[in-house]
Amino acid sequence: MVNIGFICEGDTEVKIVKSEGFQTLLQSLNLRCVIPIEDADGNANLLPHKLESKRAKLKGGGAEVVVILTDLDKDESVKTTKERITETNGQYIIVAVKEAEAWFLASSTVLSEIVGEPVWFEKPEEDNEPFETIRQLFLNKTGRGVGTKPILARRMLKYGFTIQQAARHPNCPSAAYFLSTLQTLATAN
Repeated sequence: MVNIGFICEGDTEVKIVKSEGFQTLLQSLNLRCVIPIEDADGNANLLPHKLESKRAKLKGGGAEVVVILTDLDKDESVKTTKERITETNGQYIIVAVKEAEAWFLASSTVLSEIVGEPVWFEKPEEDNEPFETIRQLFLNKTGRGVGTKPILARRMLKYGFTIQQAARHPNCPSAAYFLSTLQTLATAN
């Protein structure tokens, strides 16, 4: 079993990692999530000097590897984001393109169930504002909004969202990369 620690950019990523579905996935891969899951409280806090204490806390809790989950946001590229955070030994950086909410756009099964009709987004990671797209979808189809990003995350998870669903979408490579990274970590040790 590999002990894995998570540092998440914000609440959406924390909720995904804490979810029952994600924890079940980790167990099936023979990975153990080190608690607590660290919330960086924004990408401005994903800087080397601000991550040091969070990494140390996870390593002190037994983490053999640390995975950082973040968004591309306004950065030019995934490479730029990774350079800003700075890669270190035993650390993996997963960058959701544009925002983690794009993974929700890729989960057509859950979105379709919530709005009561088929929904498909061809290129979820090309949407510049996936949260706003989902907000508008919910308003148009249900007459209700989604509230905040954490409320949306809770709702998507309640209806069965998993990272595996997003990874199966043919145009959601960051979710597929996240899943394959976890599978690689499981087989590497």
